[in-house]
Amino acid sequence: MQFANPQEVRDFLAKHPEVRSIELMLIDAGGIPRGKLLHRDELLAMYENGRPLPSSILSLTIQGEDVEESGLVWEVADADCWTYPLPGSLCLQPWRAVPTGQVQVSMHPTQGLPATPGDPRHVLARTIDALKADGYHPVMAVELEFYLLDKARDANGRPQPAVQMNGMRPQAPQVYGVYELEQMQPFLDDLYAACEVQGLPVRTAISEYAPGQLELTLEHRFDALQAVDEGVRYKRLVKGVANRHGLQACFMAKPFGDQAGSGLHMHVSLADENGNNLMASDDPQGTPLLRHAIGGMMATLDDALAIFCPNANSFRRFQANSYAPLAKSWGVNNRTVSFRVPGGPAGSRHVEHRICGADANPYLAAAAILAGIHKGIREQIDPGQAIVGNGYEQARETLPTDWLTALRNLENSSWAREALGEDFLKVFLAIKWAEYRQFMGEVGEQDWRWYLNHA
Repeated sequence: MQFANPQEVRDFLAKHPEVRSIELMLIDAGGIPRGKLLHRDELLAMYENGRPLPSSILSLTIQGEDVEESGLVWEVADADCWTYPLPGSLCLQPWRAVPTGQVQVSMHPTQGLPATPGDPRHVLARTIDALKADGYHPVMAVELEFYLLDKARDANGRPQPAVQMNGMRPQAPQVYGVYELEQMQPFLDDLYAACEVQGLPVRTAISEYAPGQLELTLEHRFDALQAVDEGVRYKRLVKGVANRHGLQACFMAKPFGDQAGSGLHMHVSLADENGNNLMASDDPQGTPLLRHAIGGMMATLDDALAIFCPNANSFRRFQANSYAPLAKSWGVNNRTVSFRVPGGPAGSRHVEHRICGADANPYLAAAAILAGIHKGIREQIDPGQAIVGNGYEQARETLPTDWLTALRNLENSSWAREALGEDFLKVFLAIKWAEYRQFMGEVGEQDWRWYLNHA
């Protein structure tokens, strides 16, 4: 695990004397940023000696409540565990009213014990290292869909799309509408500007398949860990910029029952150490390596579904003809399947993993994807025939569509214990079972309010 050089903070403080506060954030198992607001005078010491955070910070539900069964609360005395800043993560939060910085931290491998095994970034780093040890360098890109909502609710207390520049509230999907993007120009202008300040490679903006739904793409990275770091920071940034505009950016998987869900699409290929795409092929179906990668992701999909779809609401996204996949299927240039090989030149051949909801933790989703790929390559798993045409009509083996089944599959998976780490899985499952019990016991499965402010 590589941490930042103290010279980075010296340069930042000298360049930004106006910054008095810095947001320290650690990403927990639910994908939620947790941390503190530091004074600038505390920052250099953190870079030199680390910063302690309580072990319980990695044992929280999405409601921010301790999960004692995680083993990271009372039985370890809620001990201080040392975190250190990640290289390149120190930057400005340009959406703040007062000049404020931001830095992302991760648990130290030894000084962070006993909380280190619960750090989801470590899970992904180990998975990447395992692939690299076999000569495969994962190349990834993150795509996140989200809704831009009013903070005010409708007459029934439910969320509603934000009013546009023309004073109208969008009602129709208007997918790919350029006028709709124009109506969101003040928000998008600030979003792109903030991404530039933070060095995030945001590219194309799209009006998605629902009123007020957007997607902005992030550039692929040869360093998969960097790609996911950027995806996590982008999500934090979108929420911050929306808040500055008096709006709410919602990454809930299915905030509206009659509208499209929001997905986390992850693009992945494998390269050699020099960056050459090992999946490159003139054949649109790619190389045997690509097909084995798909075979591995298909073989581990049931076991990993609670990672890709971590909440009860996640499963409401799976509906036919909704651009959310329903089966273990793959195809070329086909958005009705779970694993899509996009069209394009031979050198760009890769797989788009379309299962995850936007509420998934990108670190854990990427780790499960790459571990599945590794299994497929090692065991040369055949994914079967590619789907041609409507994948919804040709679904052979459909996905489990409920949270309980997904959690049980993950709990009973020997592959997941090996791929994600037994210590991490203990923490993650303790948290998810606590959430499951609370959700089913207190609010019932129809209540969207439980997730709205946390996705």
